[in-house]
This record gives sequence, C-alpha cells and structure tokens, in this order.
Amino acid sequence: MNSSSWRRVGASVLVMAVGAAGLVDSAAPDGSAAAGSAAADSAAAGAAADGGQGSQLVTTWGASDDIAGGTLNDMTVRNIMRTSVGGRDLRIRLSNAHGDQPLVTDSVYVGRHQAGASVVPGTSRRLTFGGKESVRIPPGGMAISDPLPGAVPAQTSVTVSLHVVGTTGVITAHNRAMQHSYKSTSGDHAADESATAYQTESSAWFFLNAAIVTAPQQVDTVATLGDSITSSVGSTIDTNRRWPDVLADRYAELPEHRRLGISNEGISGNRVLNGVAKAGSAGPSALARLDRDVLTKPGVRTVLVLEGINDIYAGASADELIDGYRQLITRVHASGRCIVGGTITPVGGSFVYTPEKEAARQAVNEFIRNSGEFDGVVDFDAATRDPADPSRLQAAYDGGDGLHPNDAGSHAMGNAANLDTLRCD
Repeated sequence: MNSSSWRRVGASVLVMAVGAAGLVDSAAPDGSAAAGSAAADSAAAGAAADGGQGSQLVTTWGASDDIAGGTLNDMTVRNIMRTSVGGRDLRIRLSNAHGDQPLVTDSVYVGRHQAGASVVPGTSRRLTFGGKESVRIPPGGMAISDPLPGAVPAQTSVTVSLHVVGTTGVITAHNRAMQHSYKSTSGDHAADESATAYQTESSAWFFLNAAIVTAPQQVDTVATLGDSITSSVGSTIDTNRRWPDVLADRYAELPEHRRLGISNEGISGNRVLNGVAKAGSAGPSALARLDRDVLTKPGVRTVLVLEGINDIYAGASADELIDGYRQLITRVHASGRCIVGGTITPVGGSFVYTPEKEAARQAVNEFIRNSGEFDGVVDFDAATRDPADPSRLQAAYDGGDGLHPNDAGSHAMGNAANLDTLRCD
C-alpha cells in the first residue's frame, strides 16, 4: 500500500473513531468549560477536518510540550507565534499535558503582534471554549477554543494571551522557543494591547500547543519532528529564522494548491529512544510523544524527522537508532500519513564528536539515504557539511559550537528540501 493509500485509510479511521466525543466536555463544577482528554480532543478535531465542504482544519503553527520550572500565580502570559499558511476561523489549542493539577484560565485573547509585548491597537479578540470565557484543563489534558470568525493571514505574528487563575503546579511549556514571550504583573491583562503590564521576558511558550485554521482541502501540514537543531537553537531570537520557518517561507511563495503549513515539533536535547519529562529536560522521547505532539494535530500530512544525534551522544548504536526510526515509520504509516527522513547534520569540532560517534552518524545517514524505508529524504548533512571535512559544518554555517547551525545554516537547511517530496504525492 503506497503512502497516498495509507493517508486515505487513516483519515477514514479517524473519522469513524469520533463517536460523540467533543472538543470540550460539559461544564466544570466552577462553571467553566472542562477540557477533555487529548484522545477525545484529537478525535473531534479529525471529525471537523472532514466536515467542511471543500475545506479542512490544518495546523498553521505548532510546538511540542515540555516543562518549564517554577509556577505561575494569578498572572497573564503573552505568547507570540507566527502563522505559516493562511485560512479562517482561528482555533487555539492549549495544553496541560505535563500538569499535575488543573489549569484554569478565565481570559484568553488573540491579536496581531506589533512589537515586544504590544498588540496592534484594535486587533485584540477574546476566545471562548464551548461558548464560555473560562476553561478548566485537567492534568494531561488539552483544550481547543471555539473558532474565531474571520480571515487569518499567512506568515503573520499573532499574540496569544491567557490569564492564569490561582497558582499553577507543573507548567507545560516549550523551552528555548527562539522567541520571547512575556509574563505580566499580577492580574488579568489578557485584553491589554499595550505592553505596560508585561514586565518579565521569557524564552518559553506557555501552554500554547497549536494554532489551527480552516483552509482549502488541498492545504495540509508538515510536522518537523526533532531536537534543538529543529527548534533552531543557534538562530537569532525573535526573527523567525528557524529552518522550518525558511521552509514555510518557500511554501508561501507557491500557488495555493501547492502550499503546506509547518508545525515545528522540535525539543532541545530530545532523543528518539529515551527521554524524561521534567523541568529543564529534553522532553519525552520522540517515540513517546509522537501521538500527542504530531499525530493529533489537525491536517498533518507529512512527518519530517531530523533527530538522533542526542541518542548517539548518549551511547545508542546505529542499529538501535535505526530500530527506533523503523518504529516511527510503522506508526506514522499506520496513521495514514507519510514520513520523510532528514540526515543528521555534522558534529565535528563539537562536544559530541568522537571517531566512534561519527561512524554511527554516518551509518545512520546511510540508512536514511538508501534504505528506501522512508517515503522521502531531505539531505541536511549534504546541505551543511564542509566539503573539505565532511564531519564538520561549513564555517559559514557554524553557530559557534560545531553542532548548531546559525542563521545562514538554518537558511541552507530550509532550502534543502524538495517541496514536492514533502507532499508525498
């Protein structure tokens, strides 16, 4: 069965599995809407994806769930993200995936980002959840907002501000976002369009898991599953120069029927095979987080995997890592999607490098390029290596540690993919 057939089967299974599940369940005891489990959440999203004539839900922005240290108490967090593809009827997915107590918010607003923590005047709009302004998300759960009527432009910076009621326990967040977010002084400042109340800068996105729009049926999403190189640590913060952003820029230049959205599912330090979810950690392994971070996001058509150097550094053999890839391939195919392998970029001159680990990297890249088990290949290694010493990044692409590409390196990586390869037609 080819990848197109797998996609058709997967879509049918997802819709059939919906039953009566909804995005938001009945009212919580405190009168807010109570969010259901991630499974019910994703099932309802899948149903809605096939519900509109000539259109579907797609993820225009996404991030993976990790854990931030500390707690938040009666304050507002303002996240800033940039859409990839455009559409209409914006929905925001909030996550309490790693929380140890309910997350309650009574005020969530979106707006057009101006600069710093400020919002373009007149663009701030309130989100609701099941028709209510409050939502209570249980530990391990997620919630998707009601659609916000109106057009959502492509490649537009958007603010998502939410007031945290009471004190959080463990904070679900995405660390090393390469984008500043902001914490307010005490109280509800979600509707504020000025930056006055937002006194504290952060490098994490808080509770923000995805932005979803209704788009034409032929528009889908590529989820980039990876580690710090996919998060693009080493690129310039607040400039959207991650390599998945460069990829999104390329798709934005195409006619609408050839566009794809991008959902960046990299976590700094992440591994394919092992991981631990704790504050400041590298997140659960790719195998452990595949369903929640990737396969439950609406419209994902292709998974692009660039991950494994942290496994090699931790002592995994090439054969062990390849076994992990094979599990990812099997599960992605079983979900009705296709999966593209990205070769691991050079690490010579970094703390990771030893001759043995370089041999493992080369063996893994040989499998990715030539096994035929992935549905396609993006050769990030070839795009970034030094021709005079292929174990190293080109000097012009080195972010300074021999491991993480800089802005120029991210640009080269974002240009390495054949855009039609990622469509998996």
